[in-house]
Amino acid sequence: MIPWTLIDSAKLPGQGELRLKRRGSEFSIMLGTNELMNSRLSGSEEALATLACAGLRDALQPQILIGGLGMGFTLRAALQVLGPGARVEQAELVPEVVAWAKGPMAEVFAGCLDDPRVSVTVADVGAVIAAAPARYDAILLDVDNGPEGLTVPANDGLYSEAGLDVARRALRPGGVLAVWSQGPDRRFTQRLRQAGFSVEEKMVRANKGRSGARHVIWLAVRR
Repeated sequence: MIPWTLIDSAKLPGQGELRLKRRGSEFSIMLGTNELMNSRLSGSEEALATLACAGLRDALQPQILIGGLGMGFTLRAALQVLGPGARVEQAELVPEVVAWAKGPMAEVFAGCLDDPRVSVTVADVGAVIAAAPARYDAILLDVDNGPEGLTVPANDGLYSEAGLDVARRALRPGGVLAVWSQGPDRRFTQRLRQAGFSVEEKMVRANKGRSGARHVIWLAVRR
């Protein structure tokens, strides 16, 4: 078997180090012993985009915010759904992750960052959301392992009552807040409802097949 090779690393604000590894054509991003993402497993990240953007397919100029660049699976899937007038803002906290997308993982990203509909903001997505009242038709969050933050402690604020209120105010009426998670969280579902969202919880496969791990996507519509 081909061994893993360390390509690069990046410090996370306040906690740990991300490591980009490669084995043949396969990429992995690790935090300690935890694999955050793998280029072979894209099903649930793509589902985050297709489910959240389904109602915007025919919209003339929808405004979309995606938090967490990862390996670009969510971004690419959103671009496949959305029309030519869409504007997709991709927020990523760690600048090295953007550099990886344009460098060693360029083949995985397949040019999606060059799409004229896309702009990239290197910033905390929470700050981006707070600075944009009533701007977005959809906000897609895949910045951690879910409401129980793993990578950056400050991410917990996105999923708190206060953070959800900020997200709701950043959405236009009928806008969608879509959140990816490694697993279910009943308390988070309750917080979404208490924050003024109509909530639907979807279970999706990580590998797009009929077996393997299931992940959770919340689709929360601003009432």
